[in-house]
Amino acid sequence: MAQINFDSTGIDTTSQFDAIPAGDYEAIVTASEMKSTKDGTGQYLELTSEIQSGQYQGRHLWDRLNLQNKNPKAVEIAQKQLAQLCHATGVLQVQNSEQLHNRPFVMKVAVRNDPERGPSNEIKGYKAKAATNAPAFQAPRVAASSAPAAPVMPWAKVA
Repeated sequence: MAQINFDSTGIDTTSQFDAIPAGDYEAIVTASEMKSTKDGTGQYLELTSEIQSGQYQGRHLWDRLNLQNKNPKAVEIAQKQLAQLCHATGVLQVQNSEQLHNRPFVMKVAVRNDPERGPSNEIKGYKAKAATNAPAFQAPRVAASSAPAAPVMPWAKVA
């Protein structure tokens, strides 16, 4: 038996592992590791990403990119997602996955409904974070014409 002095009142008991809503979230990669697949015939890059702003700031999501797999479609999907992440972070040629750490990007998150485990999140893609100090788009201004307005004919319809 362990003697503890603990008061659970005032502690948020909601799970930190509940799925977050689908959407785009600003994030950074905080960890990465190559791991062997369950059957031992391939390897995947596991990326840990942390949301950087908003209601879910501090939450972690994981992506597993099958970079070495006997299924060529799985490898193709993984390479596309890794390329998206590279472009989103501005690191176009990667020698070590740590080069992708701590660089801001936006990840597209979906909710997957597993009948056995319930809802979970899946990262569907990556894109560059919009520059915050960039001026908002403005339509070009058209100079006022110095030509007189065309006369309105009495039979013309007025809009």
